[in-house]
Amino acid sequence: MSASFVLAAGGTGGHLFPAEALATELLGSGSKVHLLSDARAETFAGRAGEIETHHVRAAQLGGGAAQTAHALAELALGMLQARRLLRRLSPACVIGFGGYASIPTMLAAVSLGLPTAIHEQNAVLGRANRLLAPRVRRIATGFPAPAGLRPADRARAVRTGNPVRPAVLTLARTKYKAPQRGGPIELLILGGSQGAHIMSEAVPPALAALPTRLRENLRVSHQARPEDLAAAEAIYRKNRIQAELQSFFTDVPERLARAHLAICRAGASTVAELAAIGRPAVLIPYPYATDNHQAANARAFAEAGAGWVVAQPELRPDTFALYLENLLADPAALSGAAQRARDFGRPDAARDLAQLAIELGLGSRPQGRAA
Repeated sequence: MSASFVLAAGGTGGHLFPAEALATELLGSGSKVHLLSDARAETFAGRAGEIETHHVRAAQLGGGAAQTAHALAELALGMLQARRLLRRLSPACVIGFGGYASIPTMLAAVSLGLPTAIHEQNAVLGRANRLLAPRVRRIATGFPAPAGLRPADRARAVRTGNPVRPAVLTLARTKYKAPQRGGPIELLILGGSQGAHIMSEAVPPALAALPTRLRENLRVSHQARPEDLAAAEAIYRKNRIQAELQSFFTDVPERLARAHLAICRAGASTVAELAAIGRPAVLIPYPYATDNHQAANARAFAEAGAGWVVAQPELRPDTFALYLENLLADPAALSGAAQRARDFGRPDAARDLAQLAIELGLGSRPQGRAA
C-alpha cells in the first residue's frame, strides 16, 4: 500500500510552488499526496490532478481585538477540521510550507503525534514557521541559517534549498557566456509575478542613459504591470532600445537561461531560479516585504558572490545607469557571479525534501547538511 503525505501551505505562489514541486516528486515515487490550505489554493489541483485539495479554515492573526478574536476562533475551527481530516487520511508525514493557512493543519498534526516537518523558503523565518519550528520534528530551509531560527531548533534543521519548477530544472546548469564587446547584451527585468512599478519607472530611463555603444546592443525582456507597459515601451522606442514587454512572461526560464544579467526582486522563488540556472543578478528587494525578508534573501545571494543588491530608495536612473555601465563592461565579474550563483543553487531541492519526508514517515532520522 502506497504511503500518503499531507502538505499544508498558505494560498500564495511563494508557498504553493515549492509544495507543488514536492508533491510532484512524491507522486513520482508512488505516494499519495493531499494539500490542506484555504480557498486561495483552488488552482493548485488544476496543476496536478493527482493531488486532492482540502480547505481548512484559517485567518491571519493581528490587528485589533475583534480581528484577533475572529482569527483565534477560525484557528480553533481549522484545527478541528484538520484533526478529522488527518485521522481519516492517516499520513506518513505532514509538511508545512508557511503562511497562516498552514498553522491549523500543522498544530493538529503535532497534537496527533504525527511526523512533521516545515519548509522555510526565505532567509528569514516566516511568522507561521516561527510559531511551528519549536513543535515540529524537522526544519528544512531554502537558505543557510535563516534568521529567526532559535539556537535550540538548529540541530533539527537541514538546508535542502528551494524546489524550483520542472521548466527551470530542464535548463539548470546551462552554460553562461558573458557578453562580448560589440555583441548583444541580454537583460531580463522582472518585478515578481505581478511586476513592480519601480522597475518601469527607473530602469528604462537608466538604460536610455547608457552610452550608445552599449544601448544599441541591448536586448531587453521586461515584465511590467499592465498600466506601466505603454510608458516603458515609449522610452525604449524613443531611445531605439530593442525591447519586448509583457505583463507576464510564460517562458521566464528560457529568458533567464539566455540572459547575461537579470534585474529583479528578491523573492525566494526568484533567487532559487537564478541559482538553479546560474545567472548573475542585480536584486532590488521589495522594501515592504514581511520582516524585510527580501532584503535578507538578496543579502545572502550577494554575500555568496552571485549578484549585487541595490536598495529601492537608491534606484535612481542617473546613478543606476553608471552602475550598469561599469557592470556590463566587466565580463569577468559577470562570469564569476554566474558561477557562484550556480554554486549557491540546489537543483536537487525537491528530491532532497521528498527524501526527508519519506524518511520521517518511515521513522528514521533524515540525513543532510545542517542549515
